[in-house]
Amino acid sequence: MKKFLATAAALVVMAGAAYADPLEGIWQTEVDDGSYAYVTIEPCAENYCGYISRTFNTEGEYQSDNIGKMMVIDMHPDGSGKYKGSVWRPSNDKIYIGKIDLDGDTVRLRGCVAGGLICASQTWTRVQ
Repeated sequence: MKKFLATAAALVVMAGAAYADPLEGIWQTEVDDGSYAYVTIEPCAENYCGYISRTFNTEGEYQSDNIGKMMVIDMHPDGSGKYKGSVWRPSNDKIYIGKIDLDGDTVRLRGCVAGGLICASQTWTRVQ
């Protein structure tokens, strides 16, 4: 009976992992104003949100005041690895229209103004 329960529990865990959205995980940002971050993206209601989980500069890891703040806000899947929502840029404390294009272990994240016509982008890489 114990072996059956262990096997059943393992199958439940594996099934949950199989349904995880490929956007979920830890992503490394590009350097912006001398620093970069690890952003943990996870479900938030029916969408996805990303929180700054670690920060780094030229001297290594440091404890930024931005740790724990939401950087990727309410991204919803738009099909074929594309997501739409909002993004926060810590260096100027502004929120932009956000777009993500997922391609394997990289994402192209864009922060846009003017209804999405003018965008700045970064390419993030998957850490985990």
